[in-house]
Amino acid sequence: MHFLRRLAFLPLLLLIISLLAFVLVRLAPGGPFDRERKPASPEIERNLKEKYHLDEPIWKQYGRFLNDLLHGDFGTSLKYRNHTVNDIIAQGLPVSLTLGMLAFGFAMGVGLPVGFITAMKRGHWEDYAGSVLAVLAVCIPGFVVAPLLIMFFAIKWRLLPVALWGSPCQVMLPTIALGLYFSGKIARLLREGMLNTMQAEFITTARAKGLGENAVLLKHAFRLAVLPVVSYSGPLLADLLTGSFVIENIFQLPGIGVFIVNGSLNRDYTMVVGLVVLYATLLVVVNLLVDLGYTLLDPRVKYE
Repeated sequence: MHFLRRLAFLPLLLLIISLLAFVLVRLAPGGPFDRERKPASPEIERNLKEKYHLDEPIWKQYGRFLNDLLHGDFGTSLKYRNHTVNDIIAQGLPVSLTLGMLAFGFAMGVGLPVGFITAMKRGHWEDYAGSVLAVLAVCIPGFVVAPLLIMFFAIKWRLLPVALWGSPCQVMLPTIALGLYFSGKIARLLREGMLNTMQAEFITTARAKGLGENAVLLKHAFRLAVLPVVSYSGPLLADLLTGSFVIENIFQLPGIGVFIVNGSLNRDYTMVVGLVVLYATLLVVVNLLVDLGYTLLDPRVKYE
């Protein structure tokens, strides 16, 4: 029932988000035609506003936007006037989603083993080395890691290409730059979870029953210790899917993040509102799926 109620409130939540985005972007200084190479005459600007219905009251513009949205149409871009927002989403979203999922896999693939090993080797050199690497990963942001990766792997050693998108070699550097920070967070979460779980009474009971150490660690301790990581994976995945525009700009990737930045700078109202609604939908759905996965891993969790 909890998940059904959340699904029922999803349209209302998206309606509120779209309304706020629609109003706030129009309250920002400037307009969509202020950054033209040649200043438009008052008559041309009036005709443009009439063409895009910007001369109508804001409530009427919002009603028109909602009507188009219900039909799956995000509108026409005011900056890229030969393209609709749907065209831009179809072009850039697969790139951003692919980069986000690859970075998510990298963060999990690095963070989980490091966190597990540092917990099992507490007090040994493996613990110190893994902990230092996790702290460094968390402390150095992606926009600093990305130029360093380019400088060493692309320019100095010439092992990987600098930018663009397509081949497996071209996706490696942006994937590492985007996922490295989150791998450190995951490693620290799992380490703390494992250390706390290993002190629980049911672990002592499992060992007393004669279970092997591997069974105790993997079947009992890890399953409970990984729950904070699962809980964190919702915001993590949302951040990776919607917050990669800095990495996309550094590596010149044709993702959707570039368009939302340019749309905000150019006051491209339809672009910004359409992408905000898209990102909000992704965020809510991902968090809902994570909550569902959390209950499957630990049946004791009940949502009221």
